[in-house]
Formats: sequence, structure tokens, C-alpha cells
Amino acid sequence: MDLFSDKRFLGAIHSYERQLAKILALLLAVVIGFATVELLLQSGVKIVQWQTDWFDGSLIKLLDRLLLIFIALEVLQNVTAYLRDQVVQIELVLLTALTAVARKVIVLPPGTDNKAPLMGGFGLIVVGLAAAYWLIRQAGQGANRPQDSNSNPSE
Repeated sequence: MDLFSDKRFLGAIHSYERQLAKILALLLAVVIGFATVELLLQSGVKIVQWQTDWFDGSLIKLLDRLLLIFIALEVLQNVTAYLRDQVVQIELVLLTALTAVARKVIVLPPGTDNKAPLMGGFGLIVVGLAAAYWLIRQAGQGANRPQDSNSNPSE
């Protein structure tokens, strides 16, 4: 009985990966929960006490925090999908990345619209991620498409 046989070794590594992913998922879930409670409390206090003018940048900060929580939820979905299917689902990863870039664009401070390199960079990132997502979707649809009964695969 070889303790370092390929099958046992790979099984141990796989088990370690799964346990680590579970711990990270649990930690992320706790952090998301606390962040949500903190966001609700801070926003509730500001609403009740009328402490803020929502148009002085507070609304953008609120959107930033809200979108950040949504991104964390998407990352949690990525981890749980990995635990369920034992593969990294690239579509989810690309959608999470698109959400993260959208968040950055949405919360850009006033005056950054005249910074052409920054805006061009965001544009390139969005086009690249969208193209990658489209290619992955097309590849997935091609794999699920039924073969035409008239076509001959040897042609």
C-alpha cells in the first residue's frame, strides 16, 4: 500500500482543495453578511437623521458599497459553483469581472470623463471581457447544438 501513489496523492490534494474552498466560502459569506448589515445601518442612520445630502457624493458611495456587495456575492457563487461542479465556471468569472469594471465606471468621480487614457482603458477592458464572454457562450452553444442529420462528419 503506497502512501504516495498517484491516486491517493491526487485524492488528498482534491480533498484539501475542497476543504479550503469551503472555508473560504464560509468566510466570504460572513464578510458579505457583516458588510450588508453595516450598509443597512449606516444608510438607515443617515435617512433617519437626515445627515446627508445624497447629491454631495453620498449616493455614489452608497452605490459603490452596494455594487461591491453584489460583486462579493458573485464571487461566492463562483466558489459554490466550483464546489458543486468541481470546475471553474469561466462564464461566472467573466460576468463578475464585467460587474467589477461596471462598478468602477459607475462610481468614477466627476472630472474623470476628460481623461482619455483612463476611459480608453476601461473601454478596452469592457470590450475584451464582453468578447471573451461572447466567445465562451458561442463555444458552449456549439457543444450543445444537435448535429444535422444530413451532414456527414467525415466530409
